[in-house]
Amino acid sequence: MTIRHDWNLSELEALHALPLLELLSKSHLLHTKFHKIGEIQVCTLISIKTGGCPEDCKYCAQSSRYQTAVSAQPVMRYEEVISDAKKAIARGATRICLGAAWREVRDSKQFEDVLKMITGITHLGVEVCCTLGMLKEEQAQRLKEAGLYAYNHNLDSSENFYKSFVTTRTFQDRLETLDRVEKANLSLCCGGILGMGEEIQDRLELLLTLCTRNPHPESVPINRLSPIEGTPLQDQPKISIWEMLRIIAIGRIVLPASMIRLSAGRIEMSFEEQALCFFAGVNSIHAGEKLLTVANTSNDSDEKMFHLLGLNKRPAFAKVN
Repeated sequence: MTIRHDWNLSELEALHALPLLELLSKSHLLHTKFHKIGEIQVCTLISIKTGGCPEDCKYCAQSSRYQTAVSAQPVMRYEEVISDAKKAIARGATRICLGAAWREVRDSKQFEDVLKMITGITHLGVEVCCTLGMLKEEQAQRLKEAGLYAYNHNLDSSENFYKSFVTTRTFQDRLETLDRVEKANLSLCCGGILGMGEEIQDRLELLLTLCTRNPHPESVPINRLSPIEGTPLQDQPKISIWEMLRIIAIGRIVLPASMIRLSAGRIEMSFEEQALCFFAGVNSIHAGEKLLTVANTSNDSDEKMFHLLGLNKRPAFAKVN
């Protein structure tokens, strides 16, 4: 089946206007053609440098501009990171993501430490992903040489809405980093956040930006905003599961071979709601007690869900059908 890169906004709007069950039927059918049903990749995110970020993202507890419960911490020690990675792998994780609250990567001892972490975790036989902020070409290449499999750099929302929740970087800055990641032949992980006050069109324009890239991002995390006390979005109302399902289903249709990852906000979702997301096209989750600074579903709860739904854990480096 041909993967398209020439979608337009009108087509995405038409998909969004479909009755929900018809939309889910279309997305599920495509999902079965490109992916193994019930096979879910488990990813674990380790915050190797928490807090003290100079950026002003209105959703984030790690910004130094807001009074939140998160304080700046030093970079974790190599031994701690490797230990945490081994524990996550023992629980079934096949992708380990390392996150640092940086605006951009700087050539420093800290970056050298991260490169060493990447190499160490790669030797454990799993995929390694990093989200470290903006990159230069030579830095992306060094990450690749260290063994990095994927790089996460979310666009968060549409270009038009972007400037309403962050002013310390531009949407174009993000796009340029995506290009550098791909130029280094790293797998691209890029998604967004739902529920920041955006319009439906903003969600569709985000998907349009992703599905008109060639190639498509290898993985697309879908986050539901977790309002954090002390941030400008602390009182933002939670969006419904029905709104999330529509975006997940459209994402699966326009990004048929990509991994679609259910990320932040999953802790508030029942097994039934998550099952609907898996049916619509989700085939990866972020697991572990925390996602950077936000509480996440417990490992015991995830094990119970996998057993109840008959889900299998996707191995590392697996390819789409």
